[in-house]
Amino acid sequence: MSDTAGNGNTWPSGTPRRAVLGGAAAAAAGFALAGCGSDDDGGDEPKGREKGQKITLTFWSWVPGIDKPVALWNSKNPEVRVEVEKVSAVDGAQYAKMHAAIKAGNPPDLGQVEYPVVPSFLIDNGLLDLTKYGVAEHKDMFIGWQWQQSVFGKAVYAVPQASGPMGLFIRQDLFEKWDIEPPTTWDDYEAAATAIREKGAWIETFSATNGNRFAGLAWQAGARWFGSEGDTWTVSIDDEPTRKVADYWYELVRRKLIKTIPDRQNAWYKDVQTGAMAAWLGASWGDALLVGNAPKTAGKWRVVPMPQWKKGDAAYANWGGSTTAVFAKTKYPKDALAFAIWLNTDPESIKLLIENGYGTPGAKQGYTTVQLDVHKDFFGGQEYSEVFDEASKGVDTNWKWGPATDTLYQRLGDAFTAAIGDGSSFRSVLKKVQGETISDLKEKGLQVKAG
Repeated sequence: MSDTAGNGNTWPSGTPRRAVLGGAAAAAAGFALAGCGSDDDGGDEPKGREKGQKITLTFWSWVPGIDKPVALWNSKNPEVRVEVEKVSAVDGAQYAKMHAAIKAGNPPDLGQVEYPVVPSFLIDNGLLDLTKYGVAEHKDMFIGWQWQQSVFGKAVYAVPQASGPMGLFIRQDLFEKWDIEPPTTWDDYEAAATAIREKGAWIETFSATNGNRFAGLAWQAGARWFGSEGDTWTVSIDDEPTRKVADYWYELVRRKLIKTIPDRQNAWYKDVQTGAMAAWLGASWGDALLVGNAPKTAGKWRVVPMPQWKKGDAAYANWGGSTTAVFAKTKYPKDALAFAIWLNTDPESIKLLIENGYGTPGAKQGYTTVQLDVHKDFFGGQEYSEVFDEASKGVDTNWKWGPATDTLYQRLGDAFTAAIGDGSSFRSVLKKVQGETISDLKEKGLQVKAG
């Protein structure tokens, strides 16, 4: 094996047969590409900004309130203005737009790219290797495993921003009113779903199009969707831990104990505001989402740990987690990197990001745990960040992401939606998507087999 990222991003070893992603640096990452791409790095190295020259960098992001730290940067750096363009994060729309821009030759300078989909952009030669611009000097400023999520071989393709350890948001007032204990196991969760349904409400929804959350559920159960043997990728979406998760949620859906509407869309927001849904299995960044979309429920929410498969266990997972990536076509790589580092390490910037809900910071310093409880009043005075802090310690960093994860999420969404529509088992979804994913990777020139 070559590189291990975050104790997890182990990439197939060996030199690609023909083309490499992003030049020699990515060759060390061991992408085994068969005849796709080119042997160069996409053109001459950009000259960068001349002394005194005023420039504008474009930045695509969906993070709530991202305009506030950007405005702070602009006030302090008049020669390097950053212009934010908000992109939709619904069903992977942001990545489709980014890939299209790369193919058209006009991507932004920087973009919000989640850890799981960084490899997808490497296949497109879409991200810039930041090592030649001094990114390694900043390594010790970031949490180790988060830094490593964008390291492949000797190349570094993005700057960590935040992770999303998972927990269960509950309407404490409703649980108490109905005399229901917060679930500590998945058996408890099923029992709570049954009891809440008897009261005319729902515990929450199984969102068919939310592949990111489903991945977190499988991750917690011990799944390993991607692996490598020499130069070959292994795909194991249809493994036993994921089947266990699929069977569990299929039964909740089949028994009508849970809704199947998409989460974080209008109907879902209405249910959250009215109490028609009494819980939400979310991530650390979800505090601001609830505050912003269910203000009349202030003081009624609490956060409890993610239910466990076995009582007493402490297995957790991440939902999401993002980087600030620099796209390969930028004309100003040093300035783009400087902004990415500042955005994610400057204490004033981190404070603004925390206030608007962006997850668990990737930076080691620049904030205190108390700052993460920015919405403490909304959660009835609870120091809720402690729940997510403990969860982050129980995330198995041996999980790794493979190429084309954004496509994988779309495949899962389509297949789960179809299964809910015709009553098919969720196990059939795993088998279907496993085959599709293997085909997708082969079409990209990768050596791949079923795990």
